[in-house]
Amino acid sequence: MGVLRDHPELALFLCLAVGYLVGKLRVGPITLGGICGTLIVSLLLGAWAKIEIDADVKTIFFALFIFALGYMAGPQFFANLNRKSMRFFALCFIELVSVLGLAYLLAKAFDLDVGTASGILAGAATESAVVGTATEAIGKLPDLTADQISTYQGHVATAYTVCYLFGLVTIVIYTSQIMPMLLRINLRDASRELWEKMRGGGAGGALESDEREALPGLVGRTHLVTLADGRTVGSLEEAFGGVTVEAVRRGSKNLPPAPDLELTLSDLVLVVGRRSDAIEAGRAIGPETPGIPGVDTPLATSQVAMTDASIAGKSLDEIRTTHPDFRRSGVYVTDVLRGEQHLPATPETVVQRGDVVTLVGARSGLNRIVEKIGTVAKNDSTDFIYLGLGIALGSLIGQLVVRLGGVPLSLGTGGGCLISGLLFGWFRSRRQTFGAFPPQAATTIKDMGLAVFIACTGLTSGPQAWPLLKEYGALLPFAGIAMVLVPATISLVVGRKFLKIEKPLLIGAIAGQQCSTPAITSVTQVAQSSVPMLGYTITYALSNFLLPLTGPILVGILGA
Repeated sequence: MGVLRDHPELALFLCLAVGYLVGKLRVGPITLGGICGTLIVSLLLGAWAKIEIDADVKTIFFALFIFALGYMAGPQFFANLNRKSMRFFALCFIELVSVLGLAYLLAKAFDLDVGTASGILAGAATESAVVGTATEAIGKLPDLTADQISTYQGHVATAYTVCYLFGLVTIVIYTSQIMPMLLRINLRDASRELWEKMRGGGAGGALESDEREALPGLVGRTHLVTLADGRTVGSLEEAFGGVTVEAVRRGSKNLPPAPDLELTLSDLVLVVGRRSDAIEAGRAIGPETPGIPGVDTPLATSQVAMTDASIAGKSLDEIRTTHPDFRRSGVYVTDVLRGEQHLPATPETVVQRGDVVTLVGARSGLNRIVEKIGTVAKNDSTDFIYLGLGIALGSLIGQLVVRLGGVPLSLGTGGGCLISGLLFGWFRSRRQTFGAFPPQAATTIKDMGLAVFIACTGLTSGPQAWPLLKEYGALLPFAGIAMVLVPATISLVVGRKFLKIEKPLLIGAIAGQQCSTPAITSVTQVAQSSVPMLGYTITYALSNFLLPLTGPILVGILGA
């Protein structure tokens, strides 16, 4: 014990290691996750060993976490502030008002202190960032003594831990198991039907990380001309809009596939395009032949950041229509990456500014397309100038205090860094020629920052945990369950009856409004499809910004 007290860094990283090990324990479809595991371990260790951690350590790591969170969510947060996303924004508004209202009512009904009420809000909303913003806001309340501030900040962590456990289990089971029954659907079948509708036919679904499609969407086929004698290359491509003729061989010569080139009997033609279109085109050309040396044309792959404002909010089908070079150059979109999420590259998938799309096609045509729609994504090293300026600006924003009706409201370092992260991430997405923050690096900083902050919070809050549990032991589980069920149920009714959101997308969106990664993971596993992810990404980006701000708001109202 003495070693841990003398070397708090040892206790800190021990909490991370053991906490993430505990977080891997699985009960059915539910795992606690590393953050909750770390908080449980740190609370127990803190109660036993009474370890002191410098408060500045928490502040620094929380600033890193919250800035990285905002940076990653920024492009999609601003992209979703449009008319098409307003119905999903309504779900986030329901979540925001519900959790704030319920936390306030519980505080008044049971005479809860500001720390316990804030911890209930953070845990039931399964939003770890609220722990930081609320804790920081409590530290700035003017009429509290140092001992009261320490006690209330400890109550935030304890209430969060208990409510998070029950809130997590509730949202996972409710979205993946109960909601499909309430909507009277088989989630797997409904997701498949919606997928087929979006693709215009054909089966599909989510793939595991080590799986590849047995029937890839983009194919190349060589055909012997027997039926297309006299037809031009241009007429073939026009008739079958999803294919391009990449090569023509006549005898021993390779001919450039110009649109006005007429095909003759016994020509060998290489067709590249969507599988269904390539099959149809082959029926009009002639029998398929094995690949022949000299006819095969290599296809290049490029990851492109979509920076052209004219394509923001358009579907992939609309982009191909407004940019005929896609068809003329034989370039196809095979993947859409939004933040950390891979979206299905269907004709109906809407692309936002800042998305990274994977393009496949002949190199010459690929380069022409890239110049028109964006820039090649180069994100291999962190721009620490941009990162440092962003966090510094966020810290300055957090020092501002606004009084509403005599109630002092301050975002604090956490809220300020969240706003600066959103702005810096959005600004970076518009050009992507500066301010690089690779997704892997951003994820590491985000996870590490939150984990260290949570461990520090648990270690310093451990001594206050047991008295709070004895006083409010029965209330905390009830609050965790109720504050998940109420907003989720309201969103389910409003989403179907008034907003007319497709059922698989609605379930994903409700998981997103709760910022629950375990919930969407469970939903996609039940659906065996990534379709619910299309609804999740919108509400997740919005709630990731809005929910952390509820901490200072609740603290300001109750503290007054």
